[in-house]
Amino acid sequence: MVYIDEHISNFDLKTALADISEQRREQALRFRYELGQRTCVLAYLLLKKALRQEYGITENPLFEYGEHGKPAIVGHPEIHFNLSHCREAVACAVSNRPVGIDVESVREYKDSLARYTMNDDELRTIAAAGRPDAAFIRLWTMKEAALKLTGRGITDNMKTVLPATGLTFTTVERLERNYIYTVCEERTSYDF
Repeated sequence: MVYIDEHISNFDLKTALADISEQRREQALRFRYELGQRTCVLAYLLLKKALRQEYGITENPLFEYGEHGKPAIVGHPEIHFNLSHCREAVACAVSNRPVGIDVESVREYKDSLARYTMNDDELRTIAAAGRPDAAFIRLWTMKEAALKLTGRGITDNMKTVLPATGLTFTTVERLERNYIYTVCEERTSYDF
């Protein structure tokens, strides 16, 4: 299940900080700017909402971290989740199987960045698109969601991330709100 919140400025940060785990509060307060604090807190609040609605869990989740820093919920290895945020939105994905999500703002297209991160087929896809900026972000969110699913995070060679076999991707473009997000999950035997 995917939870998205575009209202990053519309909650009382001080009250929300008091309503989350000490672990997450400390993490949020490490952000130098308020926007970072807000998106960190809001992502956690989305996770709390998802856990309550999907699993009936009402306590504040605590995280433990895997080898590459991917968080997991202490005491709930059966629940997989991933968080992401940008200036326009915060995203949370929860699943009963490994999941990755990435949300990114659509920003000015830079050919030099595309050439550094995209392979030749992806560059052709971007060049043929009516909106190269959106095409680039669509591919970028797919790559990052796949890497976040595995827990590896951004690698030195982003060109080789796709196509990721055994994975399914769902991409949603909210161009009127200036962001795109992609959810990546492991394919099951009933996925087509």
